[in-house]
Amino acid sequence: MCGIVAVAARRDCTEILLEGLRRLEYRGYDSAGFALIDRGGQLSSHKCLGRVSALEEAQLSAPIQGGTGIAHTRWATHGEPSVVNAHPHIINERIAIVHNGIIENHSALREQLAKDGRACISDTDTEVVAQLIESAVAEGNGLLDAVQQVLPQLEGAYALAIVDREAPNRIVVARQGSPLVLGIGIGENFAGSDTLSLRSVTDTFIYLEDGDLAELSADGYRILDANGQIVERVPTRLALQAEDEGLGDHEHFMLKEIFEQPARLRDTVRQGSVTDEAFGPAAAQVFPQVAAVQILACGTSYHAGLVARHWIESLAGLPCQVEVASEYRYRESVTLPNTLVVGISQSGETADTLAALEHVDPERVLARLAICNVDHSAMVRASELVYLTQAGTEIGVASTKAFTTQLAALLNLTLCLARHHVEGALSGDEVAASLEEMADAAGAVLEYDARIKALSHHLRTNTTRSSWAGAFITPLPWRGPSSSKRFLISMPRLTPQVS
Repeated sequence: MCGIVAVAARRDCTEILLEGLRRLEYRGYDSAGFALIDRGGQLSSHKCLGRVSALEEAQLSAPIQGGTGIAHTRWATHGEPSVVNAHPHIINERIAIVHNGIIENHSALREQLAKDGRACISDTDTEVVAQLIESAVAEGNGLLDAVQQVLPQLEGAYALAIVDREAPNRIVVARQGSPLVLGIGIGENFAGSDTLSLRSVTDTFIYLEDGDLAELSADGYRILDANGQIVERVPTRLALQAEDEGLGDHEHFMLKEIFEQPARLRDTVRQGSVTDEAFGPAAAQVFPQVAAVQILACGTSYHAGLVARHWIESLAGLPCQVEVASEYRYRESVTLPNTLVVGISQSGETADTLAALEHVDPERVLARLAICNVDHSAMVRASELVYLTQAGTEIGVASTKAFTTQLAALLNLTLCLARHHVEGALSGDEVAASLEEMADAAGAVLEYDARIKALSHHLRTNTTRSSWAGAFITPLPWRGPSSSKRFLISMPRLTPQVS
């Protein structure tokens, strides 16, 4: 998925933009770029295929500097990976834009632009938005007004950041269906696809709501809601945990995160032990009434849900459905009365899972429970019940600690439900002790790391491999191929090309 960084500062912003892109590399990408208003008041940019390191080399070869800029890592959707299709898109040397999401009606908008005499040079849906905004500012509108005119024409999901050469100290950002946060500083303000991209420069963030529009400058910001009204969004200060920064003694982030699992599991199960209150004040009233559970998730979180289905049905005695969130809205599904709907997402911003949670039948659903790793995320704000996993930042592409802490949270949920619906269920103290033993067992497994590494070298030499499992661990072998594929496609695929 694409990543966005935007900076409005009194100092040069190039290193902030590049560091933000480095922190977004875990998302996977095929090209990268940044644009800024330079010291001469002109739009300057670098774009490349391949790694962010190629972008750094371009900056070293032909340095550009300025205090207002936007940057992007792209994973191709509309249009092949190429420098022309890479972001930012610049129109008439005035408007520059970066975009995460998909504009579903881009073809119709492109046709209308052609009728108006505007030709797109790229294949992307993003350039269509840039052309529309540039057309609006060319008619005399300010950047904020121009963006407000264009957004109602867009169908689909987007996070946008736009700069205008004629408003050199300002950035306009907008969010609909794709995550975007503001970072608040002193003499500088930021926007990014996630908090990780900005943690090197701020610890204070504002999570934008769908429909929000914001205007940033070095001196401040203002936020407008979907109705164009100025609104206040409460800033959140995030404490940085030392283990989230750097590799320590590990070769790479995935290995580091594997070895963090015992501690993260303990943190996840200790936050509320096995009590209803761990899921929110309303849980004590909701859990006794639950007649069925429906889990909505994608990817790794979906696999966690499949494991939980076995637990919920066998230990809590409740029927449980697990749905791929991206498919849930497009088929006729049957939701039983008094269903607890559980949304699982590491980020709490997974667009398909959020849309699925909004799609559930309110007449049959008791409550929505969010299981995720990020407080104040969109899923947390949209749910009546919440259980925060304590995985910390996960940079490795193949999920490790985020997955296992989701399982810990789901097991905690199962056992809480069992205490209401099954006679003779384990007491809270007994379950808490069992969960502590689970974390200890994870640590014991890691003591075999040398033997596991030797076995992996043996398996690597075999061209054919298979995995098998039964009962509640049946979904676990699916994680291996899924993680391997995601790791491979996340790597930049092309020989670097620069402009």
